[in-house]
Amino acid sequence: MFTVDVATLQSAHSATKRVIRERLVYHVLTKPRGGNTPDTSVGTSLRVPGHRDEGGARLESLIPAVVERLPVLLEEVAKRFAEDWPDYAAFLAEEQDEVSAAAEAFLRWLVTTAEQGLSHSLEDGVPQPEAQVALFEEIGRIQWREGRDLSALLSAYQVGARVAWHHVSGIALENGLEPEALAALAEAVFVFVDQLSSSSARGFVREQSEAAVTRERLRDELVELLLSDRSASGMVRAAAARAGWPLPREAAVILVDPDSPLARSVLSRLDTTCLPIRRRDLLGAIVPEPQTPGRRQRLAALLRGAGTVIGHAVPLEQLPASTHIAEIAARLLREGSLADDPVFADEHLDAIIVHRDARLLGALQRQSLSPLDGLTPAVRERLSETLASWLRHLGDRQAIAAELHVHPQTVRYRLAQLHDLFGPVLDDPAAKARLTLALAWGPAVTGSEPPT
Repeated sequence: MFTVDVATLQSAHSATKRVIRERLVYHVLTKPRGGNTPDTSVGTSLRVPGHRDEGGARLESLIPAVVERLPVLLEEVAKRFAEDWPDYAAFLAEEQDEVSAAAEAFLRWLVTTAEQGLSHSLEDGVPQPEAQVALFEEIGRIQWREGRDLSALLSAYQVGARVAWHHVSGIALENGLEPEALAALAEAVFVFVDQLSSSSARGFVREQSEAAVTRERLRDELVELLLSDRSASGMVRAAAARAGWPLPREAAVILVDPDSPLARSVLSRLDTTCLPIRRRDLLGAIVPEPQTPGRRQRLAALLRGAGTVIGHAVPLEQLPASTHIAEIAARLLREGSLADDPVFADEHLDAIIVHRDARLLGALQRQSLSPLDGLTPAVRERLSETLASWLRHLGDRQAIAAELHVHPQTVRYRLAQLHDLFGPVLDDPAAKARLTLALAWGPAVTGSEPPT
């Protein structure tokens, strides 16, 4: 389905209408009737004021003849519809009485419009009755609701108009209708087709717009339920059904940095199965089934460059907790503790656990690293860095030297300092575990910082 711009559609339709109308009017005004030669004095004028009364009377006289031929006319329209628009043809057959009544009403409107055209221009169109406008707008709305192409409906209108004009013009010529009256009737047909097409296009676009607004509202309501730890599964299922979102087995949240100039752009690249998160404090989306093959790689490619965190996949009832974890990862990304682009939270659960409560981590660091208190900031930083590397590499001095870009002898000297400061603590496995937590995932809190 596509979005239709009414102005563009009307412009294109009007251009086509003008070409057909000019050819038709030329044919009508130059066609011999009753063996007479064409009246070249008429030229291209559509109206001769002196013929208004006669032309009007003749136009009115067409109605009974056309009404009598309506069954044949509608049968021919149905046959023309049968190949390309079988549903329309079936409608004409099933609702024949109602269609015939509507066709007769439209015929009277056409005659009235043509009579007005004999005295003034129809270039700006003639207003249709509100009931007709509403009817054709509703047809356009139904076309959208049933997932049909608007161009098919407008093409059907044109086919029907051509068949109708074939019969009406034939009856008019049989009855000796004056050329200017016949031309006015032809113009009224085009005005009618143009106006009903515009009405249906307007209804189509309005229904499309309203459906989009409703859909986004329902999806927003679903997001609020999914991110609320107080929502029941039944409520979620009902909201998902209203929003047309198939419930996945698992889902994950995506959070983007709202200050990133690429934030909106990268989110727009996600497919329509993803639910946008548009909270004041959160910008991102809920992604269904993020663990399907290849999706992780596609997400990484789509979201790169916008400070994005992709939460770990969980059942829907655990989505609030997963969102909280993703928020911690987003904070660590902003602080520089995480540097991936994008960050997949399930690859950094250890860092997220350690940094989940900054106050507890700060307290652990101050307690575990208290032997370094009293040193100058530069010395404390060097020894903390060496101690963290010693813990990571399980005491391998060569690996430590390579990581710190120093001579192995420098490593030996620093380690001797650390043993002097910490004593037997460095040989205690439990103490080593606490030191690892304190040092392995970010800079240590200095001893001068007050506890919180």
